[in-house]
Amino acid sequence: MYPKPVQALIQALSRLPGIGNKTAERLALHLVRAPAGEVQALARAVAGLGQARTCSVCYNLTERDPCPICADPARERSVLCVVETPADLAALEAAGSFRGRYHVLAGALAPLDGVGPDDLRLGQLLARLKKGGVSEVIIATNPTVEGEATADLLAKSLEGAGVTITRLGYGVPVGGDLKYMDGLTLSRSLEARRKLD
Repeated sequence: MYPKPVQALIQALSRLPGIGNKTAERLALHLVRAPAGEVQALARAVAGLGQARTCSVCYNLTERDPCPICADPARERSVLCVVETPADLAALEAAGSFRGRYHVLAGALAPLDGVGPDDLRLGQLLARLKKGGVSEVIIATNPTVEGEATADLLAKSLEGAGVTITRLGYGVPVGGDLKYMDGLTLSRSLEARRKLD
């Protein structure tokens, strides 16, 4: 039905996560009608992904190794925040309140999807801690079933490592309304309550 280049683009787009055949077709047809400059800019951006690599220290995505965060002497070396993905790291950096360093696990435990402990960068984390200099590890996995299982695995694996292990607090979001919160969120909010000064 479509010329071969359009069919090839539809097939390539449909292999992306969350993109089905209909969405891939819609995107491909948009690109066919788009100005040549827009299509060329997209092609250059995709081709440029070859310059992205993984930081050999924290495993974040970067153009140079080590990444700017690991290379920054002003960052707090004694606090290490463990996240699931580079997107989680980016979200914490965007908040602008954490000045420590990171360790990216490359996912979370998901046995049904074939992701086990050996698929995470747990060994690399333990190796970093053995080098010394870290006094606190913040477990910042997502508050999902997989994230909680990963947090439990991390906590058990870090026992005896000589570091303080903490977990990101979570609960009622700023601007949230209690009557719309689910029971688990409210329960966690009560557990994570703190004394007012």
